[in-house]
Amino acid sequence: MYGRSLPHALLLLASQLPALWPIAAAVEIYTSGALEAVNGTDVRLKCTFSSFAPVGDALTVTWNFRPQDGGPEQFVFYYHVDPFKPMSGRFKDRVGWDGNLDRYDVSIMLWKLQFDDNGTYTCQVKNPPDVDGLIGAIRLSVVQTVQFSEIYFLALAIGSACALMVIIVVVVVIVQHFRKKRWAERAHRVVEIKPSEEEKLNEEKKISVSVEDID
Repeated sequence: MYGRSLPHALLLLASQLPALWPIAAAVEIYTSGALEAVNGTDVRLKCTFSSFAPVGDALTVTWNFRPQDGGPEQFVFYYHVDPFKPMSGRFKDRVGWDGNLDRYDVSIMLWKLQFDDNGTYTCQVKNPPDVDGLIGAIRLSVVQTVQFSEIYFLALAIGSACALMVIIVVVVVIVQHFRKKRWAERAHRVVEIKPSEEEKLNEEKKISVSVEDID
């Protein structure tokens, strides 16, 4: 009885593996989640992925856009062996490929941001036979000016401290230079004064000798 049930259990498990494999080995997408950029500038929408299957010519990347104020989903970018840019619409001549498949990077560049670019950008990667997985999303906020973060203020403080140290070093070097110059000038004056004093002493000696001769 046990001898028959064991092969039967193994066959049952083997039959379930094809159904379980895609779930355990689905494409995983990684994005920044939320992004803020200034109106009129360019921004990189970063999207990377991992897949159990090797990257080949069958891989496809699809970028879409959902406006913040609602409306239908819009096509942004498509990649399959070569990049395919939109031929019309809001993203025409404003989007470009900036990925590197060797690094599992499928990012794109969005140029000349506008306020109506606010919304959610989705990144979907299919790498057959690995075609399942969640779709990555980036919530882009286009603003007039970027809000400064704590990291920015920390970097500003460190940069200011470094600049202050450089200024102090320069001032010290300049002060030492002028001090050395003054010391050199003083030494030169001392050297000039000594010969003049010797000449005076020689003249006084000559006068005293001449007076003695007269006496």
